[in-house]
Amino acid sequence: MSEQEVGSVTGLRDKDYNLIWFVEASLSNALRLEGYISDADMDGDAELADFFRRAQAVSRKGGDLGKAMLAARLGKEKKEQ
Repeated sequence: MSEQEVGSVTGLRDKDYNLIWFVEASLSNALRLEGYISDADMDGDAELADFFRRAQAVSRKGGDLGKAMLAARLGKEKKEQ
């Protein structure tokens, strides 16, 4: 992201935009990994499928943590206005 962007283009401060991006990327990754798990299962590669399942759990956790932080910060900003 540009060093110049402070909300004039997106309407969001960089840190808010970054947090929203992180949540989207984490959950998108979890969804993408579902296909990789399916492919590994179809090929009978349990080790790889398990690896992708563990990675998917980490991505989901990142998404959940990010959503909680985003909700808390948005709620705080509403109260301050």
